[in-house]
Amino acid sequence: MTKKIKAIAFDLDGLMVNTEDVYDQVCDILLEKRGHQFTRELKLMMMGRPGPEATAIMKRELDLQDSVTVLQEEVQDLFHEIMPNVVQRLPGLCELLQYLEEKRMPLCVATSSFRRHATSVLTHCELHAHFDFVLTCEDVNRGKPDPEIYLLAADKHQVSPKEMLVLEDSVQGSKAGAASGAVTVAVPGSHSIGCDYGHVEHVAESLHDPLIYELLER
Repeated sequence: MTKKIKAIAFDLDGLMVNTEDVYDQVCDILLEKRGHQFTRELKLMMMGRPGPEATAIMKRELDLQDSVTVLQEEVQDLFHEIMPNVVQRLPGLCELLQYLEEKRMPLCVATSSFRRHATSVLTHCELHAHFDFVLTCEDVNRGKPDPEIYLLAADKHQVSPKEMLVLEDSVQGSKAGAASGAVTVAVPGSHSIGCDYGHVEHVAESLHDPLIYELLER
């Protein structure tokens, strides 16, 4: 039987905000300049991984000449140029956060992104105040799908991983949650629908899904 949920760890990109749409635009621009296309297959290989690792996959798969550092800097510059006009909270997030605040549930963000990115997005979408702390790829040695970031989240929440709910949209992220021992719910977006989530306990249709609320009421 699942233990009572005492804390929640949210992924950021693609789960709470539509930053995956921005990254699609960024990678389209980046690769078009170099004579390549950003395919769904490449996106799925990169999604959910720390930025440098994802960029290294892009470089390797397309045999790009630029260094990972140069590519990563260009990605970040393009992202912050496009973000203000595109990024917004995804459906169901505000209602879920309000419900969790009423329950006084401890919340955190655990993202594969850099802190600069997470801070920028959370500030832009006015989300920072909802969370007790934010963990990024800079806080761990091994990125998702390794469970390190969620084990650290549970430790900082002072709960057992089995008492923590992880909400993730990507395969790599949800694998990290499941491997940590947390109750893991995959919430696929348009970018990850149809992926194999056989490793998680539950798959929700969106953040509106009653399944999430049912887990919290057990």
